[in-house]
Amino acid sequence: MRYLPHTPEEVSEMLRVIGLPNVDALFETIPPEARQKKDLDLPPALSEPALMRHLDALAEKNRGAKMTSFLGCGIYHHHIPPAVDQLLLRSEFYTAYTPYQPEVAQGTLLAIWQFQTLVSELYGLPLANASLYDGASAAAEGALMARRVTKRNRIIVSECVHPEYQRTIASYLSTTPSDVVTVPRSPSGSHDLERISALLEGDVACVVVGYPSYLGPLSDLRALAARVHEAGALLVATVPEPYALALAESPGALGADIVAGEGQALAVPAQYGGPGVGLFACRDDRTFLQQLPGRVCGETVDQDGKRGYVLTLSTREQHIRRERATSNICTNQGLVALAFTIRCSLLGKSGFQAVARQCLAKAHYLKDALVKLPGVELAFPEATFFNEFCVKVPRAKERAAALEAKGFLAGVELSRYEPALENHLLIAVTEMHTREDLDGFVEALAEALSA
Repeated sequence: MRYLPHTPEEVSEMLRVIGLPNVDALFETIPPEARQKKDLDLPPALSEPALMRHLDALAEKNRGAKMTSFLGCGIYHHHIPPAVDQLLLRSEFYTAYTPYQPEVAQGTLLAIWQFQTLVSELYGLPLANASLYDGASAAAEGALMARRVTKRNRIIVSECVHPEYQRTIASYLSTTPSDVVTVPRSPSGSHDLERISALLEGDVACVVVGYPSYLGPLSDLRALAARVHEAGALLVATVPEPYALALAESPGALGADIVAGEGQALAVPAQYGGPGVGLFACRDDRTFLQQLPGRVCGETVDQDGKRGYVLTLSTREQHIRRERATSNICTNQGLVALAFTIRCSLLGKSGFQAVARQCLAKAHYLKDALVKLPGVELAFPEATFFNEFCVKVPRAKERAAALEAKGFLAGVELSRYEPALENHLLIAVTEMHTREDLDGFVEALAEALSA
């Protein structure tokens, strides 16, 4: 139950019952010499992120070692204000499941509608659903939706899509008469326009690409969208890092027909890889609306003309759709979607862009410092990137272990996904990293390289 302060009348009544004249009398047993006689010597007020870092630093003195993480690759360490958790703990949200009865669930439905609006604005597409499980399942649902819309069975997936998204797409489509074709990346680490174009035949339902690439590079989708549409196929873009869209043009504006991505970075901390929340949006077309997976909340008016919210579309099998069901999504990540909505509302557009600018500046600062170290080089030196970049490091696993001993998680060693990327580290930088973190990481890596 939320804390409710006592009124002065209640305090007086409690004191009367225990027979004390005032609150100070409660502390008479404390010897006078042990009492605080002057104001506490406190430093000036700090911003919320700075205060949380200070408290973490104090707590780390008890544990002995502080780990500074540069992990990313689809799950990112951004600031999540305590206000998000506090609002999530409201009982009407915390215990809600599905708003089947709109007359008693207007608050939940309004929150879902606001979530959809935010996703629509973020992705630059007019139709959004009420969330899916995570970015990987959202990408798979995008491929399935493209099959239904185009009535074609061939799916082209670029290797710039996150490997776990690729595997999820293949798993979802394994029970359908689909042909999933994987296309190598370009030398710049993004989608390969010419290789994809060569495969655009009449049976292609969609092309799935990463925006940004899971390796960091961010490339224009316009030329690819034009070729995909000429072939009668759809372009599906996957977005692992939503903060990138604060500065980069939205995939919808660049021609993507369906956008699927992960909302964790704007909702919950990085915690053992999850939970996440799948974001999904598509272009405004009746066929697309009828094939949209999951649930859709809509705005309407009641018989008195007052605004209200309802589940406009709900496509799960339990609603007697059986073989006509558009997806196997029977629920969504409602609580994490609400956290996403709260965080976006707290940030606002200017705050969203301010965080992104910090991520961009700090990532490029670290990149510039790292490439000066002997033996370290950028994997994709000509590519544009937001807050994540890939470097080649001699004996990367060994050096990453040495850095971990010094309190740094040095990024994702990419041979776990692709053996050809052995000795490649994918490094993610966010607004949570301080200048001391970045300089300390460079210094630690320099020592490890010289050892």
